Amino acid sequence: PSTSVASREEWERNVCALTYDELDVQSIARSVGDDGAGATVVFVGTTRNNFRGTVIYLRSYQAYSKLAVKTVTEIVRNAHDDSVKRATNSTSTSHLISCAVHHRLGTVPVGEASIVIAVSSPHRQEAFVACEQILEGVKQKAQIWKREYYEGEDEEKAEWKANYS
Repeated sequence: PSTSVASREEWERNVCALTYDELDVQSIARSVGDDGAGATVVFVGTTRNNFRGTVIYLRSYQAYSKLAVKTVTEIVRNAHDDSVKRATNSTSTSHLISCAVHHRLGTVPVGEASIVIAVSSPHRQEAFVACEQILEGVKQKAQIWKREYYEGEDEEKAEWKANYS
């Protein structure tokens, strides 16, 4: 059986999801909303149409889903922990309220979202810091791989790449 399957982990007001469905950016952003949030930061990563001068017409993602969801969950938990440490070590009482990370699997055409990260916090700085921390953690650590298909090349020549490139 395939290890690249839809998967989801939810706890408190946080969610990490791998899905073959198109990502609904507005819905994901609303999912972290809170009356105590003065900031909601949303990052949307999309399939671009080129890589180092070569035209991309398609990108595909696969994951070792069971492990990838655990890894992304740990990344989000670490972002929460780090925000508490930063608040403890400063005059700020800001902390994260809620985080959502949704990563698409399967075929993702040019222009469509492959990852959406939404973070809410009482203040913008903490939300921006956490969103970037989560994005870099997912790209570096999550067991998710991409395959890019280039214009003018046979599909068999498309190579799997680490998600961090």
